[in-house]
This record gives sequence, C-alpha cells and structure tokens, in this order.
Amino acid sequence: MKSITRTFVASSLLLAFSGSVTAAGLFDGGLPTGWTVDGGSTSAGTSAADGDVGLAPGGGARYGWVSTASGLVGVGALPGIGAGNLANAPNGSTLTSTLFSATAGQNLRFFFNYVTSDGAGFADYGWARLLDGGANPVAVLFTARTTPPDNGVPQNSVPGFGLPPIAATLTPGFVSIPDVFVGGQRIGPTWSPLTETPGACFAEGCGLTGWVQSDYTIAAAGNYLLQFGVTNWDDNGFQSGLAFDGITVGGTPIDQVPVQVVPVPGSILLLASGLVGLLSLRRRSRI
Repeated sequence: MKSITRTFVASSLLLAFSGSVTAAGLFDGGLPTGWTVDGGSTSAGTSAADGDVGLAPGGGARYGWVSTASGLVGVGALPGIGAGNLANAPNGSTLTSTLFSATAGQNLRFFFNYVTSDGAGFADYGWARLLDGGANPVAVLFTARTTPPDNGVPQNSVPGFGLPPIAATLTPGFVSIPDVFVGGQRIGPTWSPLTETPGACFAEGCGLTGWVQSDYTIAAAGNYLLQFGVTNWDDNGFQSGLAFDGITVGGTPIDQVPVQVVPVPGSILLLASGLVGLLSLRRRSRI
C-alpha cells in the first residue's frame, strides 16, 4: 500500500507538469565540476531513481541531492529561524552551484522533492535560495517542512511551518507531506541518502512532498548562484534530504548558460589610460 500510494502521487504530479518541462541532464555525470558541498562525506551527491524518490519531471537519468546525514554544525540553517537559530539546528548541509548569468525577466526553473524521516516536534526543513555573484542572498525560492494537520485537515508544507515567505511560484501550489501506514504502523520514506533503515520514522510528518516545480523571475541582469540546503532540527537523529533537477534559466539548462564578464566602467578605463600616459611621460623625462 505504501509504494502504491506514493507512486500514484508521483504520477499525478507528472501529469500536472506535462508539456511544461525542459529536459536537463545536469547530474547524469555526477555533481557538476565547481559545485561546492558544505557538509560531510555523505552530505551530497547524485542518484538514479531510488526507493520512493523517482526521477524529476524536468530532469535526466539522475538527480542531485543534499542530506543532513553527516551534516556539519552551523551549516544549512536559514537566518532567523527559531529561538537561538543555530542552537536549534545542530547540523546540516548545503550544495551551491557555480556562477551562471541571467538577464532581467528570465525565468529560473527547477524541480525539488523534500524527503524526511523526522517529524512532530523535531521536524527538519529544506530550502533553496538565489545568491548574487558575491554570495549575498537575493531571494528564498522555497522552504519545505512538515506542517502539523489542523483538526485532521492537511496543511501546506511548502513553504514550511515557521519558515520565511518565498519569492517563487510553486506548482502545485498546495503541498502536504502525507503519513503512510502499513499494518497500523506509521512508515517513513525509503531513500538511500537518508542513510537510515528503509521506512524509519520518528513521528507524525515523515514522508515526502513529491516533485514540486519552482519558478522565479530574475529581477536584474547579472551573475548568480543557486544554493540548496537542509537542516536537522533540535537534534541530529533521523535525517532529511532534498532532491532536485531540471534546472533551467530562460529555458536553457543551467550548465549551458555562460557566465558574463562584468564590464569595467568607462571611468575606470579612463583613469587607467591616464595612469599609463603619466608613466610614459615620466619615463621620457628620465631619458
């Protein structure tokens, strides 16, 4: 029943995305050269369809992922989340892309799937954000975290419970993390990056969002970084992870988007030519 339920949800999402995806096999050869991992040896990688997490609708034969497994202290926490922030985020991991360029009005699109074996009062969270060329935050593109039901009614888990608002448009617009029961027992997700026994689950809220599409309109031309992160909340037991793929800018796969050279302002060029002229004049005066 568990696998049938999750397969049905995944198939429904694929139908919702049909006709709107661009294939991008960014992770088919492993993590792209230059992408940086902040975490331990099992904090990030790539995977083919694995357990409850199939391939992304806009991706290739493998997807990228980041996990709290072997995460580091002080890594993966979004600023200002929870009392004490880092005190409530014992460990986490991030994965950051290489620089890519975008023009004003271009669409940044990708697909993500948040997977967690931790729930109830220890609900972990995942996120993605856009950074500028100097690694300064530009926009939070999504957050995902189990949101407790309200009188038995499922609540939206993207954006996540107690997390900041997001700047992107998500499809579907409502995403819950449904509990799955087998023989009256709550069962968690099966996914290798969690590095736990398949089906491990701490409490209410274990599961996955399924693939969600994120679309964000770039406001200003420039060079950017895309960063994904996951945070273990309140303890370092029971893991959570984030899968992602199908990353495009203006409909072009992100690995095919060239980085623009920032032009040198005319005033600097004028100053440089003036200095060259002064040096030349000085040399002549010595002859």
